[in-house]
Amino acid sequence: MNLQETFHIALGSNKGDRFKNLQDAIDQIHVKAGNVKLISRIYKSPAFGFEGEEFFNACLILESYLTPQELLKTLLAIESDMGRVRSHSDGYESRVIDLDIIFAGDMVLNTEVLHVPHPEMEKRRFVLLPLNDIASKIKHPQLNKEVSLLLKECRDDSILEPINIWLKNPRKAFNFSKYNYLAIEGNIGAGKTSLANKIANDFNAKLILEQFADNPFLPKFYNDASRYAFPLEMSFLAERYQQISDDLAQLDLFKDFIVSDYDVFKSLIFSKITLQEDEFKLYRKLFYLMYKDIAKPDLYVYLYQNTERLLENIKKRGRDFEQNIDSNYLEKINTGYLDFLKSQSDFNVKIIDVSDKDFIEHRQDYLWLLGEICAE
Repeated sequence: MNLQETFHIALGSNKGDRFKNLQDAIDQIHVKAGNVKLISRIYKSPAFGFEGEEFFNACLILESYLTPQELLKTLLAIESDMGRVRSHSDGYESRVIDLDIIFAGDMVLNTEVLHVPHPEMEKRRFVLLPLNDIASKIKHPQLNKEVSLLLKECRDDSILEPINIWLKNPRKAFNFSKYNYLAIEGNIGAGKTSLANKIANDFNAKLILEQFADNPFLPKFYNDASRYAFPLEMSFLAERYQQISDDLAQLDLFKDFIVSDYDVFKSLIFSKITLQEDEFKLYRKLFYLMYKDIAKPDLYVYLYQNTERLLENIKKRGRDFEQNIDSNYLEKINTGYLDFLKSQSDFNVKIIDVSDKDFIEHRQDYLWLLGEICAE
């Protein structure tokens, strides 16, 4: 997967229901391209370079894993789906929808089909004014000037009128505001860390990730489980307790909620599988002494994947110490989680089967999963 990039996109329409055209384009960008972070207000402007109906113009900020070339292809497909037919003439013309990449991070691209930053943006008030609403401090990577200064210096004297109707951000259909603390759980290789990362980025959440990679007992456990199970589980319990207690106690005024890729109760689930009976009885006493003091998640999401998919995911991510994990071990973990979750009545649990989904690579699967999490 590519690294995520921030794009600034200009939208315009002067045919048909102009407001609906802009909203439909934004909805399709949300589904096909990435996370729409911000949307400007709409400005009505005269046709530029030709005689025609007035335009409705807006800009948005998009976070996407697509390359600029892939994004351009996606935007052109959205235009086509919405009925735009590009003529072969060099002049301007009326259009149902026009979607242009203005900035692609701080990249400068000049290919046969794609020029970024947009080569005419600093000359067009109908681009600069809505862009200034959402990105006034962004610098043009070639001109080295902020958008606010480009707008001030722009010689285009077109008169733009703000429209008092607002475009809706489709991201807001997913309501995470009802949660203060969301825990994402799952078996080894289920994708819980990837999902927690995506939710934190897309919905302004404070992220808590399990620090398993630094645990010195983990590689040893996979080589000699009977010898290292108890120190491994004790070290995990101490680390999880400390991390969750500290992070939940630290208020972050700039984040809307907290999302973690684990819940402390996993310690008891794994230890029941890995420890001898006498070790587990001791461990369980210690666990409940600590667990009673920890805040419980408002929603506990368990990502269920069948064992075959888990093994595929484990192999794909390539951690050396995981490559010899036995399928029976994974099945025992799944059973342990499901037995625990079905018996819970003191907090909200959602078990979601993602065995036939790839929410990391396929955005539509990711959006489906968000819908399942946020559903009443």
